[in-house]
Amino acid sequence: KPKTVKVFKAKAKNQIPDELIENQQLKNAISILPNNYNFEIYKSIHTLIIKKVKRVALQFPEGLLLYATVIADILEKFANVETIVMGDVTYGACCVDDFTAKALNADFLIHYGHSCLVPIDITHLQMLYVFVDIQLDLTHFIETLKINFVRESKLVIVCTIQFAISLHTAKIELSNHFTKIFIPQEKPLSSGEILGCTSPRLSENFDAIIYLGDGRFHLESIMISNPHISAYRYDPYSKVFSIETLDFIQMHKNRRLECEKAKNAKFVGLILGTLGRQGNPNILNHVKNLLEKKNINYMVVLLSEIFPARLEMFEEIDTWVQIACPRLSIDWGLAFKKPLLNAYEADVAFGDLNWQSIYPMDYYATNKYYTLPL
Repeated sequence: KPKTVKVFKAKAKNQIPDELIENQQLKNAISILPNNYNFEIYKSIHTLIIKKVKRVALQFPEGLLLYATVIADILEKFANVETIVMGDVTYGACCVDDFTAKALNADFLIHYGHSCLVPIDITHLQMLYVFVDIQLDLTHFIETLKINFVRESKLVIVCTIQFAISLHTAKIELSNHFTKIFIPQEKPLSSGEILGCTSPRLSENFDAIIYLGDGRFHLESIMISNPHISAYRYDPYSKVFSIETLDFIQMHKNRRLECEKAKNAKFVGLILGTLGRQGNPNILNHVKNLLEKKNINYMVVLLSEIFPARLEMFEEIDTWVQIACPRLSIDWGLAFKKPLLNAYEADVAFGDLNWQSIYPMDYYATNKYYTLPL
């Protein structure tokens, strides 16, 4: 006999019913998860029930994968669904893998830890983004800034999506103390959010950029976009506040030299990234057109991840253009024996675009610094 599941009725379609919120068994199950991480369990269960989902795919970044089995168990028990945990590497929102989820006969996908970079109205199945808001010691963050900067300071504060709510909460108190606190937005990203490949170029002359988050990958993006502004990082886990620097001159020198080498290419390899939705076919076609106008031969290669040893097998290729993650070329380009360009650098090497004095970090920006006919 099929298992019967009570469907909770709500006053409004998207309103989570009280019966679900007050379910003590569910509360006990959720208590296993860290209490400062918001996995939006109630919303997820309610969504799966009202959409009558049978099989849901769950996609996590590396740092959240350890909670996957607990969340899967909760969803299976309280939403009566079958779960699939997608264990492939997930670097960012560009890695949303609705293609694989669809191939696995899932009828819904929940993507954790990243913002809605890929709109849900273009994915191949219904999906839900769970940002996983993380609460931190906000008082310590605020007091750290007050101690390290004078009241007359004009500061820019940014973060990853997990800390966006905390960032906006902090702004209220910080604005009462400092001359100016500014939270920028590079659409389609959320206000204050930055990605490793997309961040705003600031028009005003601010005293400092403060990044709320761990690691440097995202921070380096806004540093590259604004090399004239000092940058700092507040790690919410260690509570360490640090000055961050980057050798912009050497970075530009390295990348510009690779572009110059690429101009002599006779045979170009075009890599279309297949990790989630990293690869953009429109950019691929744009680079194809650039090469065809210059009568340069090319070959398209599909790769989920790009490693030097793999590319070295293609001995006849003179230059590579990767349409996956632009930071791969910037951060790891010198590890490859042949030039490995990103989309912007391909426009410089094979198109009419001049090298920019400030390296563009606008890969997913609505108004791109350089225009691709996509």
